[in-house]
Amino acid sequence: MSHKLIDEFHLVDWSDIDGEKDEKLTNAEKYNRIVGWARKARGQNPDVFDALTEWILDDSQWSDEKLAENEQILMDGVFARFKEQNARLRAYLKELESSGAVNTPVFRALDRFDDELSGLSHDERLRETVARVFADFSTMRERSAREKIAGNKTGPTGTNSVDIYGYINYLKDCDAQVQWALFMPDVVERQQKGFKVDSFEYKKMSAMRFIGREDDGLDNMEVRKKLFRTLDAMNEHKSDFDYDVLFMHHYGLGVDVGPWHGVWGRFMKADTPVPEGFLYFDFVPHNDDKAGPPYYSQFAFATFSGDNDAMHKREGYDSDAMYDVTRNIILGQGVNIPYPDKYWTAEVFLDGCDKYSTAYMFSVKL
Repeated sequence: MSHKLIDEFHLVDWSDIDGEKDEKLTNAEKYNRIVGWARKARGQNPDVFDALTEWILDDSQWSDEKLAENEQILMDGVFARFKEQNARLRAYLKELESSGAVNTPVFRALDRFDDELSGLSHDERLRETVARVFADFSTMRERSAREKIAGNKTGPTGTNSVDIYGYINYLKDCDAQVQWALFMPDVVERQQKGFKVDSFEYKKMSAMRFIGREDDGLDNMEVRKKLFRTLDAMNEHKSDFDYDVLFMHHYGLGVDVGPWHGVWGRFMKADTPVPEGFLYFDFVPHNDDKAGPPYYSQFAFATFSGDNDAMHKREGYDSDAMYDVTRNIILGQGVNIPYPDKYWTAEVFLDGCDKYSTAYMFSVKL
């Protein structure tokens, strides 16, 4: 086996820390040690998965002479090691579970990771190829098979010549979900400075239609109010989610690829007639397997109270405070955000568009 390659593909797993003595630690201290491992892994592992993708797509690395060595690297050095890590981590967490220290969605994340590692891919587009590779590694001689295993270095929005969300991408996501479930609850708690989350729930709605206009020019409050007066007049088409909303999306592209679009409007009943000069986006409960609209009518809904400036603070956050906290609660609970294909978010103005937004919607796939 190539030690250089194994070193290059060294993912931070529980085996790197589990040997430490912890007999004198409290349950909370033991769990905090796991959280520390998760943070370290989140900083290193994504780059290692990307290196795996590059290696799998490099034709020069997949001659017949290298096949046996590569099987050992991938099946034993990566996949089997992850299975061992998950088993040890699960057992350790189970010992701590009764203390109440454990964020229990981590077990669901471990279940999904173990399913993927068994060769039973959740993605129907990959399932047959993954099963073939697990049954007969010589399948990896085929470039088309390796493309489905490798996927894109940066996921479906990357600049890689292969536009596939592959098996390695799914393993990367599964690894991240385990780590997020471990450390995100603490992050969410620390991010609430000057405000707090009042409520958080997941909603699975029937089909809806969002009707509105692009953000450009709507910073003028009179223009914005005129828009909502038009929607007010459509009372018979109101949906069960009748708030003024700034809907935000990228037409199914990654945030680093597709430009941001902000649309002021409301969620109306499905098939509501669209007034002249307005845009619309349909939301449906099912997946059409295409990027962009129609979007899922499934979302997390969080309401907030406290200092309005603190809720909308951008410095120190990926977007702003409400966005980050809502997203991080979702990640900590192991719920799937359908990024980028069906990704969207929305600021919700519970008291009307001329007041501060104090609620947030975030697309999920339940």
